[in-house]
Amino acid sequence: MKKPYKVLALATASALMLAACGSGGSEPKSTNDGAADSSKEITLWLAGGDTNDDLRDYLKTTFEEKTGSKLVIEEQSWGDIVTKLTTALPDENNTPDVVELGNTQSPTFTNVGAFADISDMYDELGGDNLLQSFVEVGAVEGANYTLPYYFGSRYMFQRKDLWSEAGVEQPKTLDEFNAAVQKIASANPRGIENFSGFFLGGQDWRNGISWVFANDGELAKKEGDKWVSTLSDPNTITGLTQLQEIYRNASKAPADAKDVTPWLYINDADEILDEDGNATGTTSLGAATIMAPGWANGSIGDLTTGEDGKPVRTWNDETFGAFALPGNDGKPAPVFAGGSNIGISAASKNQDLSKELLRIIFSEEYQTMLGEAGLGPANQEYVTSLGDDQFAKTAIEAASNSKLTPAAPGWAAVEGASILEEFFGKIATTDDLLSLAEEYDAKITPMLNSKS
Repeated sequence: MKKPYKVLALATASALMLAACGSGGSEPKSTNDGAADSSKEITLWLAGGDTNDDLRDYLKTTFEEKTGSKLVIEEQSWGDIVTKLTTALPDENNTPDVVELGNTQSPTFTNVGAFADISDMYDELGGDNLLQSFVEVGAVEGANYTLPYYFGSRYMFQRKDLWSEAGVEQPKTLDEFNAAVQKIASANPRGIENFSGFFLGGQDWRNGISWVFANDGELAKKEGDKWVSTLSDPNTITGLTQLQEIYRNASKAPADAKDVTPWLYINDADEILDEDGNATGTTSLGAATIMAPGWANGSIGDLTTGEDGKPVRTWNDETFGAFALPGNDGKPAPVFAGGSNIGISAASKNQDLSKELLRIIFSEEYQTMLGEAGLGPANQEYVTSLGDDQFAKTAIEAASNSKLTPAAPGWAAVEGASILEEFFGKIATTDDLLSLAEEYDAKITPMLNSKS
């Protein structure tokens, strides 16, 4: 299950707000379409291909059976969904009725009135059983506009053999983890060149912020009616200081590396083959530990040949392990959760039918189907549907304390400008972490409150 955390274009919020104003402002447009009508149809935009064909067929069939109307599903690529939403959402003649979008993308659109208020459905759709970090980024001033669709947990993958060879035991707290990966890097039991006890890219803030969260720090917070960047907050600095130690003493990842393909460094030296068996490059063992979303388990393991003759990775429990990053209190550390939210376009002419679709999506049957398909169900009451293997157990454990980026209206601008990549890329080499944090607070705070 690959769920990217897509960067938003800087102009998204302003373009959407202007378009919304041009179509009658940001007030939700509701047409009570009433009873089922076989001549009616609504459109659901899904982001990427994570919702498989079985799930899509269920939605279409169940929707038609329940309403007598037709559900049309259109898949949008993650690469251009923000641009398409910016254009389509305010246009009542072309808007999709129901939309899946990335969880970090929700604040940009909810803050300019692009989605209908579904607060009256909150309890009916799961209420407090819904993953609350996702609920928060889809809310504005206490009202709900988007709700979680599914989640993907980030957790640790380890080379158990290398941990053992370095004489390091499984950590139970964050301090123990930090010490362990530094000890493994120093021991380098096999003398591997550029070896990391924990491979963490210099610009990988999406994994790195777990250390900030674990120390009760935040990227930003709301003071009164304004958002302020809090990189220089004492709690945040504590987490960043731990990260600096990891960058300097445990990780040999490039300073410009982001949160992509870290599994290439935990597998043994092998050729990388495409599905037809053609060599496309090489990978080599260079790390004892990585942090990645749960779907990475399919890319980790011994390279073997599957029944169809194509190369596959086979997980070996003696060599590889998975565990949730422990926090300072021994419970799972707060990690940045992947996944998506879903909402109804405020400009949709099919508000009632769109609500019926949400009722199907948040039903026990569909939530269970999501889990069985490897997607973390929005309603935590049904997480056992993910299964009972080590990956499912670790995913559930890691998600139990997940967090997301601030729900500030200008967060899109921060991500779009790659400000955090720039800041994190300087952590390893700075001799004055506090001054660096203050410098970037001054850059980020004005951006957080801007909708343009």
